[in-house]
Amino acid sequence: MQLSLLHQPPSTPDHPPGPSDLPTVAGPIPRVPPNTMTFAEILEQVGSLGFFQIRHLVLLSIPVLMMASHNLLQIFSAATPAHHCRPPPNSSGDGTHAPHGLDPQTLLRVWVPLGPDGEPERCRRYTQPQWHLAQPNASLPNGTQVDTEPCQDGWSYDHSMFTSTIVTEWDLVCESRKLKEMAQSVYMAGVLIGGIVFGPLSDRFGRKLILAVGYLLLAVTSTCTAFSPNLTAYVVFRFLNGFSFSGISLSTTILCIEWVPMSVRAIQSTLTGYCYTLGQFILPGLAYAIPEWRWLQLAVSVPFFIFFLCIWWIAESVRWLVLTGKPEKALRELQRVATCNGKKEEGKKLSVEELIFNLQKEISSAKVSHSAVDLLRTPTLRLITCCISLVWFATGFAYYSLAMDLEGFGVNVYLLQVIFGGVDIPAKFIAILTISYLGRRTTQAMSLILAGGVILSTIFVPHELQTLRTGLAVFGKGCLSASFSCVFLYTGELYPTVIRQTAMGICNTWTRVGSMLAPLVKIIGEVSPFIPFIIYGTVPIVAGSASLLLPETLNVPLPETIEDVENRKRGRKKDKEDYKMKISLHYHDLAKDTS
Repeated sequence: MQLSLLHQPPSTPDHPPGPSDLPTVAGPIPRVPPNTMTFAEILEQVGSLGFFQIRHLVLLSIPVLMMASHNLLQIFSAATPAHHCRPPPNSSGDGTHAPHGLDPQTLLRVWVPLGPDGEPERCRRYTQPQWHLAQPNASLPNGTQVDTEPCQDGWSYDHSMFTSTIVTEWDLVCESRKLKEMAQSVYMAGVLIGGIVFGPLSDRFGRKLILAVGYLLLAVTSTCTAFSPNLTAYVVFRFLNGFSFSGISLSTTILCIEWVPMSVRAIQSTLTGYCYTLGQFILPGLAYAIPEWRWLQLAVSVPFFIFFLCIWWIAESVRWLVLTGKPEKALRELQRVATCNGKKEEGKKLSVEELIFNLQKEISSAKVSHSAVDLLRTPTLRLITCCISLVWFATGFAYYSLAMDLEGFGVNVYLLQVIFGGVDIPAKFIAILTISYLGRRTTQAMSLILAGGVILSTIFVPHELQTLRTGLAVFGKGCLSASFSCVFLYTGELYPTVIRQTAMGICNTWTRVGSMLAPLVKIIGEVSPFIPFIIYGTVPIVAGSASLLLPETLNVPLPETIEDVENRKRGRKKDKEDYKMKISLHYHDLAKDTS
């Protein structure tokens, strides 16, 4: 133990200091750590890649499997099967010209006109039955105009693929078809509001508590969704599903990043992303095995009760505990980690005083209250916030325009969902390579620009070439999946600890705004079918270009304070200026020697 000397008298060679010359210190001798360590070095002391990290990441990643099911659930629970107007209950008309014993197919021809594709019209029927069409091979004479009307007696649905969906249960077709898109938009609105609310709450009450609340809230509200008596109740519960989804995703991201060393952050982020990919395989399997939407909803809800019970095994962020004045709890967490990693003795060597001393810069920064306004307070943070927000918006905007429109590709929806999920495997593998070797900025820009280019190219592909159009959509979706993998990691590394969770919440909000606007842009397709593709393709290209303005964070320590972010940029400028100065002096010396 080192003594902190308050005063030491001068000594000379002929009079070395003796015991009486040493100062006396009243009271207990304060303990001062021999050196200052960063949090990364403290984590290394208790084990940065041990059994604890493996268990911690597994517990956080398994729920991500089922989160994919909730996010994309309406692909199946709100699927629209083939349908047509139901003939009137008394289908014999006036009884005068009605043939007797008509089978359902013949009765359908009598009441429902055929569309251009030869299939029954989905939203119109004849105002009067056309009994002459009951004859075999009969058809309307060319140029004959027959009055039609909207469906008056409901619809008949093809239940061969889906036993029931919210569409078939509440007749969300024809004039009511927009209610289906509204339900998904409300869900995304819940995710948006959740991102705004849970970000600051997590900075105030802790990542672990918010994660537990998210698990429980999603489990309860999602179970209630399965028992919704009407569309209104369904929409309300889906909003709460999305709300809790944000609390889980934000806390999971931060807790994963803060408990692993800098060198493996990219690998960890990608592996967690792969859990979301595997979840996209689980969803079509569950939907195929459970074609009734209420039971499907229940099947993806119950596991979150189990995840809630396992929350005790997840560790709180030590950084957050220290910054909020709870160093004793932070020490207990570190000692718990040390014991789990087989470094119990190293954990015992830590003390509260040492922990506070080593992280005193973070503690002093935490005394200053921070809010979302701080994201725009300094020039560097303003640039980061504007550019990364555009990246989040474009990624969500383009991603959900593809992911939630599987029925529009004319391919089996179960198979297409498997393909869409499968493309994430090579996409995220390539992403981890480019993130680790080319850097975050290059990966972010490349994935968005490629995605935008692919979407724009579909304008020139005829609708008859469904395979080619589907292939382009799958490739574009893979690029956007890579963008998602990168932006979660990139955002966490760009912002300092004191506002990191708030920043993640605000930035995540822009993804939800994009996902909410994506269905609305499709409505513009009624004016011109090319306009939506132009918008969907242009936005990610612009965002990818903007990401080139962001600083690179490859092999750069996480910033702890806002000043760290500003100093990091100034440090790069100073290094460049010093280098230029050295080069200038070098050539000056050469010129001097030559003369």
